[in-house]
Amino acid sequence: MISFLDIKKINEPYQNAFQEKLKAVMDSGWFILGNEVKQFEDNFANFCGSKYGIGVGNGLDAITLTFLGYIENGNLQKGDEIIVPANTYVASILGILHAGLVPVLVEPNLETYNINPSLIEAKISSKTKGILVVHLYGQLADMDAIIEVGYKHNLLIVEDCAQAHGLTFKGSHARCFSFYPGKNLGALGDGGTVLTNDEKLATTLKKLRNYGSEKKYYNECIGFNSRLDELQAAFLNVKLPHLDSENEKRRTIANRYISEIKNEKIVLPVIDAIENHVFHLFVIRTQNRNELQDYLIQNDIQTLIHYPVPPHQQKALENWNHLHFPITEIIHDEVLSLPISPVMTSDEVTYVINTINAWKS
Repeated sequence: MISFLDIKKINEPYQNAFQEKLKAVMDSGWFILGNEVKQFEDNFANFCGSKYGIGVGNGLDAITLTFLGYIENGNLQKGDEIIVPANTYVASILGILHAGLVPVLVEPNLETYNINPSLIEAKISSKTKGILVVHLYGQLADMDAIIEVGYKHNLLIVEDCAQAHGLTFKGSHARCFSFYPGKNLGALGDGGTVLTNDEKLATTLKKLRNYGSEKKYYNECIGFNSRLDELQAAFLNVKLPHLDSENEKRRTIANRYISEIKNEKIVLPVIDAIENHVFHLFVIRTQNRNELQDYLIQNDIQTLIHYPVPPHQQKALENWNHLHFPITEIIHDEVLSLPISPVMTSDEVTYVINTINAWKS
């Protein structure tokens, strides 16, 4: 069986280093917001070209606390509208809602699956104060066009980078990351980080993640308990130097899929430049998705669907269930994610390609 993502195999090369980090953290006796967290915050910020990194509990908290930080600093107020892709994982939208803001959904480009910049301005109202950009599946959204619209209307631009570790970013006010184990840079549990060049926002986020406190037992705002764990930060410090090389392995596999899959019933991803995609997921489309998925599992190839139900059709968001986003709905009805990871062998990639090419619906 070719597994969709063999996390155990991905982490095997780091086991000795993980054990050393575990011993170092245990020996230090410091388990919350210690040297490993500070080191990772600095390392990851430098890696991504940002001034400040703020480690938090997970990717959802990274989004939520960022918007709450802007509210605390007076840049936003409860009830403000935030533009967000209709085609995204629900966490993007939950982060806006948890902050007391109003998500406004915009359709994606059918080729890239990312938000369509040409549709943003039509959704901007007097209440619109920001855009949450999502780099879905690991492909950089059209930031030049989005930034042009955002700056024209004086909007905050926040990036959901949960699937985009290793991309080159520019022009936004804050970037939110998840280190869920299956990410390109995955921890051994939950974790997240916010990156920004805004010193005031960074200071506020450090308070918000820690009960609203900068000095122990002195609470300056209504905060949360959402701190990147010291041990997870230690593991991430081990893996970060290898992120670029692992992303290159993903790109190599993606290039083979794109150039060698030849089946007229399969729609392959469209990318503007290979360096603008880190292929957290390799997503194809077909009108006969269930049939293809069954066929692949019968041939020992595991696939997943990212995602079967669009946000506006989720039960949790029933107030949106009457809405219709046809492009988003096509995507959610047809997408299928193929195995892709830095530990896939060339023979496994060849087998996936040949099996798909042999499929006749």
